[in-house]
Amino acid sequence: MRASANCCRSGQRRWGRVIDRTYNPAPSATRGASLIDTNLLNELRIEGREREQEGARVPRWLVPALAVLVILALLAGAAWWWLAARPVPVRTAEATTTGSGAAPGAVLQATGYVTAHRQATVSAQITGTLTKVLIEEGARVQAGQVIAQLEDGALRAALDVARANARAAQAQVVQAQAQLAQAQADARRQDDLVAQGMVTRQAAEQARTALASATAQLDARRREADAGRAQESQAKVNFDYTVIRAPFTGVVTEKAAQVGEIVSPLSAGGGFTRTGIGTIVDMDSLEVDVDVNEAYIGQVKPDMPAQAVLDAYPDWRIPSHVIAVVPTADKGKATVKVRVALEAKDSRLVPNMAARVSFLGSKPTATAPAAKGVLVPPEAIAQRDGHSVVFVVASGRAMQRTVEPAPKDVGAMKLIPRDVAAGDRVVLSPPPALHDGASVTIEDTQR
Repeated sequence: MRASANCCRSGQRRWGRVIDRTYNPAPSATRGASLIDTNLLNELRIEGREREQEGARVPRWLVPALAVLVILALLAGAAWWWLAARPVPVRTAEATTTGSGAAPGAVLQATGYVTAHRQATVSAQITGTLTKVLIEEGARVQAGQVIAQLEDGALRAALDVARANARAAQAQVVQAQAQLAQAQADARRQDDLVAQGMVTRQAAEQARTALASATAQLDARRREADAGRAQESQAKVNFDYTVIRAPFTGVVTEKAAQVGEIVSPLSAGGGFTRTGIGTIVDMDSLEVDVDVNEAYIGQVKPDMPAQAVLDAYPDWRIPSHVIAVVPTADKGKATVKVRVALEAKDSRLVPNMAARVSFLGSKPTATAPAAKGVLVPPEAIAQRDGHSVVFVVASGRAMQRTVEPAPKDVGAMKLIPRDVAAGDRVVLSPPPALHDGASVTIEDTQR
């Protein structure tokens, strides 16, 4: 029984609990049983020192340490939230359809605008008040056609004066010619009389002097007549300046002045003087100016075949060729300007339209199929978890899309058959911290 009590005590100390036991003594041994019960209870009693050892005691240093850990965790969470919520600066480019400029056999693609190689803002060559404006926007004009007229009263009067002066000078020439003829006749008679000895030589010399004077006077009158005619011509030119004519055949794209306004070839203070009447564009001189990345400009050569597609008419493929590579670079954009001639033109083509040009290795064929999908710059494709992805910016956030680029590039662009739509803004060179749904701010865009 002693051994059993010791066993119970060791079990109690090991598991921290009291094992209740019920001992039913036989009736014949009541006193002995009572004594045994008392001994068992004494053995099962737990001392106070043992209770303190068995109870869980928290060290004093643990509470401040836990508080520091909680504060650090909160700070780390706040820092993570702030960094995750902070917009990521990105550069973007527009995904384009293959029907918007990409052509089979293209070695390079670039974007630009339709421009007129010949256009003019027509103005008066003198300062005056408009009395007629005979053009409207969209009107077609012919070379030399009158498009406006200035008030001409003062210049008409000046022209009349110049013409009168010129006629007067011409009359003086006629008078001087008559005087010269008389002087010549007098000189001949005096020479005959001197030969006959009827007059002195002095009279003959005086006659010859009068002849020379008449000759000089005639020459002066002729010079005055020339000056009169020149002044008349000048007055006529100034008078003609009151009529403004179209310098070449074209279409009026802007009407800048109205009847009653003052126009001048020079800018005047106050903002009440117009410097132009209207802008005329020669539609036959339309071409496309594109900016080619300087890293690829070596692939573009003069007379190289090309194909242009307008954003407004994506199904109209315009055969083109390179006119020239302008020998200067834009250091801000790192591009070089290329002039591209359009070999087919109609009324759909207007200045400042956006266009995409594919530079071809050979002349395109009419039966060549167009690639399906959209085109994006190669730097728009990133790797995430072993997959090719692009980030599309929508409503200020970057949306990750898993893509499968076509194995064959279209010029310098990557072809994405699906999952990206034309017109989507894709992130260029996505930073490693960029993730799906991240807030972004656009620093720069490319067409």
